[in-house]
Amino acid sequence: MPKMIMSATIAPSDTSTSTILSPNPSDQIVCGKTPLKMVHDVVFSEPVLPNGAKKKLAMDIQIPAGPGKKPLVVYVTGGGFAFAPKESALNLRTYVAEAGFVVASIQYRTAMDGANYRDGIADVKSAIRYLRAHADDYGIDPDKVAVWGESAGGYLASMAGVAGNVKTFDAGDNLGQSSAVQAVIDKFGPSDMSKVAADFDARSQEAYSSADNPVAHYVNGPSSTQGLVDDPTATTTANPVTYITASDPAFLLFHGSKDPIVSPSQTLLLHNALLQAGVRSKRYVLTGASHGDVAFLGDVKSAQPWSTNEVMGVMVRFLKDNLG
Repeated sequence: MPKMIMSATIAPSDTSTSTILSPNPSDQIVCGKTPLKMVHDVVFSEPVLPNGAKKKLAMDIQIPAGPGKKPLVVYVTGGGFAFAPKESALNLRTYVAEAGFVVASIQYRTAMDGANYRDGIADVKSAIRYLRAHADDYGIDPDKVAVWGESAGGYLASMAGVAGNVKTFDAGDNLGQSSAVQAVIDKFGPSDMSKVAADFDARSQEAYSSADNPVAHYVNGPSSTQGLVDDPTATTTANPVTYITASDPAFLLFHGSKDPIVSPSQTLLLHNALLQAGVRSKRYVLTGASHGDVAFLGDVKSAQPWSTNEVMGVMVRFLKDNLG
C-alpha cells in the first residue's frame, strides 16, 4: 500500500465565506428504517489499461422501496488515487438511499492501474451515462442526478460536475447520454494539486512535492519525473477551477479544520472560484474534524463527525433542494 502522507500541523484557513459546524460525535445516524433493494457488482465499463488488459469497473446500487422514479446520487469513494473500493461508506450511502435516492457507488481507475486523472474523470462520467441509459432498470429519474465524492473521490466528483459538457473527458459506451449532473457534493477533496499541502508542515510539503507519490502519478502520469509543484497540469487541465462556468450545478463542499491529508484551503479555493463565477456554492468547515475517510487505517473516531445527523442532514437537504 502506498504510504499515506499525514501532516503533524494544519494551518488555519479563511472561513469568512464558509459555515462553521461543531457536530456532536455521539449524535450518529441510524439506518434500517426504509427497505432498500441492493444490486451488487453491476459492470458499467471495461476500459483498457496501459498494459493492454481490460479492467471491469463495477458499481453497487441501492434502490429505495416505493413507487415512482427516484433521483440518482453517484458516490465516488476516496482512496488516495491508489485504490477505489466501491464498498466504502456503506452507512452514509444507506442513509442517503433511505432518504429517497437511488445511490450507486462506483469503481474507477487509479494510479495502481497506471491511470491518470483523465481516466478517473472519464470513469465517473461513464458511470453517469450508463445509469441514465439504464434508468428504467433501476427506477431512476434521469433528469435528476447528483455526484458525491470523498477525498480523491471529492476531486473527481467536482471535476465531473464542472466538466459535464467537456467532451474530451467522455469516453467509452453510452456516448449518446449526457454525463452532466444537477448537483455536486465534494467532501474534503483536493482542487489545485500544486497546493494540496499548502496548510501543512515542511515535511509534508516536501513529500507532496516529490514525483514519487500516488497523487503526482495520477496527475502527471506514472512515468513522469515531475512533482505536483513543477508540472503545470496541476494548475490547469487537472484543476476543476479551469472549467468553471456560470451554468455549473450547485455545489456543497465540506472540510475538517484539522484535516492532515488534504489541506482545508483546497475546498476553499474551489468554493471561492465557484462563487466568483456566480455558481451556487455552500461550504461547511467542521471544527476539529480530521480527514473523514481514514477509518480504514484504524482511526475510527476520525469518521464520527462525518456520520452525524447534523452533517448528513445538511447533505440530504441539499440533495432534496436541488434534485427534488
